[in-house]
Amino acid sequence: MNNTPEYRRYVAINADDRSLSIEQEPIPIPSAAEVLIKVSAAGLNRADLLQRKGLYPPPADASPIMGLEVAGEVLAVGADVSNWQVGDNICALTHGGGYADYTVAPASQCLPIPTGFSMAEAAALPEALLTVWHNIFQRAALQPGEKILIHGGASGIGTLGIAICKALGGEVYTTAGSDEKCQALQELGATRAINYKTEDFEQVISGLELKGKINVILDMAGGDFIQKNINIAAPEGRIVYIAFIRGFSAEVNFAPLLIKRLTITGSTLRAQTFAQKSVMVKEILEHVYPHLENGTIKPIVDRVFPLNEVEQAHAHMRSGQHMGKIILEM
Repeated sequence: MNNTPEYRRYVAINADDRSLSIEQEPIPIPSAAEVLIKVSAAGLNRADLLQRKGLYPPPADASPIMGLEVAGEVLAVGADVSNWQVGDNICALTHGGGYADYTVAPASQCLPIPTGFSMAEAAALPEALLTVWHNIFQRAALQPGEKILIHGGASGIGTLGIAICKALGGEVYTTAGSDEKCQALQELGATRAINYKTEDFEQVISGLELKGKINVILDMAGGDFIQKNINIAAPEGRIVYIAFIRGFSAEVNFAPLLIKRLTITGSTLRAQTFAQKSVMVKEILEHVYPHLENGTIKPIVDRVFPLNEVEQAHAHMRSGQHMGKIILEM
């Protein structure tokens, strides 16, 4: 840790009004299985907004500081770390603590920065990569030639998910909240993007003669989408929930679940073990990284904010106007 300052800047949540401020504290020392990273960029996630509100408390062993993904330079490695060295440029899924100019991350959750990627682009990868891989490919087992509907296609997870599914042989449909976003998502690789504010996605899918033919659905909306997802799913279809922005509750007719033998599942990434995430990282390196390296897949960065404009970055995410990832730059 030569030439490393003693203190780091980080974003604190003020307990009284949940406002944000930049504070200082000693730089963390990596444990035996961790690396210390000089952070260049950090990705924003909806989980950060929930944590700020007190609705998504970090696990007991996690950093209380917001931020789940970073890109930067390795400054120090723990005693048990052999796959990374001081000076390596990496991106990482952190165990909290990403909204800081120095942070630690489990070595098993670090990834190389793909050739030609900026730090901002690299910081847009870890959370979305692991979320997409785990839910679409591990949980839902999407196969080449199958049809997938990704709700919230303009999000960081949605945009990367569309690109990955397309590259790995899926036929992708998606929803988004404006005609401009829908056009951009079709250019990204979606066969049809549906403006959920002006179109009923169940009716559009039916009009395309695809009702009962959608093999996998990735949903972060919930609420009134739940019944419609069941209605359009194919026999043996898999529906995966990763959030419920439109509500946790709905009145649902589950009869099609029996008739079509559907699987309905869900997950959050943060609650899973380091061992589970390590498997995701290994599979991503094998199956997705070749497409990142050759330029077939690239994350979409919406805007980059300096660390001291974190309030504005959060406001931009809350507005829902973004497409792709919002990044903090240190």
